[in-house]
Amino acid sequence: MEEGKQFERWEGYVDWRNRQALRGCHGGMLAASFVFVVEVLENLAFLANASNLVQYLSMFMHLSPSISANMVTNFMGTAFLLALLGGFLSDAFFTTYHIYLISAVIEFLGLIILTVQARTPSLMLPTCDTADTKIPCQQVSGGKAAMLFGGLYLVALGVGGIKGSLPAHGAEQFDEATPLGRKQRSTFFNYFIFSLSCGALIAVTFVVWIEDNKGWEWGFGISTIAIFLSIPVFLAGSTTYHNKIPTGSPLTTIFKVLTAAMCNGRCFTKNPSNAVANMMTSPQADESNEKSDEKVTVQIPTQVLKLLNRAISNNPIHPALECTVEEVEAVKIVIRVLPIFGCTIMLNCCLAQLSTFSVQQAATMNTKLGSLKIPPASMPVFPVLFIMILAPIYNHIIIPFAGRITKTEMGISHLQRIGIGLVLSIVAMIVAALVEIKRKRVATQSGLIDSEEPLPLTLFWIALQYLFLGSADLFTLAGLLEFFFTEAPSSLRSLATALSWASLAMGYYLSSVLVSIVNGVTGSSHHKPWLQGTNLNHYHLERFYWMLCVLSGLNFLNYLFWTNHYKYRSRPGN
Repeated sequence: MEEGKQFERWEGYVDWRNRQALRGCHGGMLAASFVFVVEVLENLAFLANASNLVQYLSMFMHLSPSISANMVTNFMGTAFLLALLGGFLSDAFFTTYHIYLISAVIEFLGLIILTVQARTPSLMLPTCDTADTKIPCQQVSGGKAAMLFGGLYLVALGVGGIKGSLPAHGAEQFDEATPLGRKQRSTFFNYFIFSLSCGALIAVTFVVWIEDNKGWEWGFGISTIAIFLSIPVFLAGSTTYHNKIPTGSPLTTIFKVLTAAMCNGRCFTKNPSNAVANMMTSPQADESNEKSDEKVTVQIPTQVLKLLNRAISNNPIHPALECTVEEVEAVKIVIRVLPIFGCTIMLNCCLAQLSTFSVQQAATMNTKLGSLKIPPASMPVFPVLFIMILAPIYNHIIIPFAGRITKTEMGISHLQRIGIGLVLSIVAMIVAALVEIKRKRVATQSGLIDSEEPLPLTLFWIALQYLFLGSADLFTLAGLLEFFFTEAPSSLRSLATALSWASLAMGYYLSSVLVSIVNGVTGSSHHKPWLQGTNLNHYHLERFYWMLCVLSGLNFLNYLFWTNHYKYRSRPGN
């Protein structure tokens, strides 16, 4: 701290030693810069294995392509869904600072287990000849399966905690009461995605090459070292951080408001507006408003979801069900953003294909670029590079240009960004279906439809769908993170931000469900299911992609309906 300089207290925040945080002393872009470096290392550790995991499960654990694909989507879905737990704990009982450290240690332990298994021959399955149909390969089972899935889901638990705490931790470093703070926070989310992509770039190029050429024990080992290094890097920024004080379970507030609204609606006839008027003129309310870090702008309940206004009563059925206007409005915000959350699940279902069927498609094609052989799992390098190029352009060129046209602070609104991503996902599925049609036509014409030999078709055709889906991911994920963080009340921000990752989780789970449904509906005694078998050339993958295209189109129409009725939360200075 600079001697002789007075710093303003930052109410509601403390430093890493649990002392009062100060504006000008804590937070800002310096504090966020540590988060950027940590995200590079964290995403490297996660994606180095997740992007190539389908190959590991099929080649070394002897699982079929469809089972491997479903296991990968379930693993990644669980990791992202657990972000809700990380966000909840950050808001309710711990700080984002502590949740990150705990989660990084858990992921580190999971990666140690996977590294030990991949390095110890007795803990792996023996190699087998996939061409020998008389002696089928034995799938992983028993203690080896327990070790595999124990390590994977420890990693998933750690990743979930990190995803649920790290973005919110970085975004909280900025003062939203000032235009500069809001602008820097928007910049943070763009460069958070940039940092995420930097980690992904290293993962899908260098680490995947190591896994394919040097062995999986080296790949898991690099991930273990990366997540271990992220811990001291994160700790190095401790003196610059300010951490939001936990305010108790946000779920309790939501449950209280919903219960009070239901009970008061049935049991009372008092006018809620009278209760609000009395509340807002009481000395206690004035004192509460003065102490609030977020300036209270809602003096009376809004007419949106006005049934919830019944929760405000002069005479509640029980003192525990007494609700303030701010609590009611906070619950309204949560309910209003849920349809937006639901509309992004279909896009993430499409994104799930990048880690499953798209990798398997690339594995059947010519992976050589001159004398260099490109691992199929390195295909995500195309969207990653595009995101790394587009993110700075978007932040420094597109947003200022759009701002001059629209005369707004944001230039392009959060919901517009998400909508652009949804449209790009539809285009991506169209491209994916057309490329798969071409791939199978080449397989038929070259007489390799029943062969495991690489097709005389470059894998760069697959890069097209990666490019469009990567662009969709940039617009949607960055837009979602900032949308949920900005719209949510302070007490719910970590949990709300975690909804972005939960959407990814639901997308991965939906992908698994759709694969099972499609196989169940299309399979019969006369017809083989679309997505089943050991040879991808016998799949009807193009039909699956067309189905995703149609579902994505219907989902976009649903999104337009909800966004046309959505009104942004008003904030001081907006």
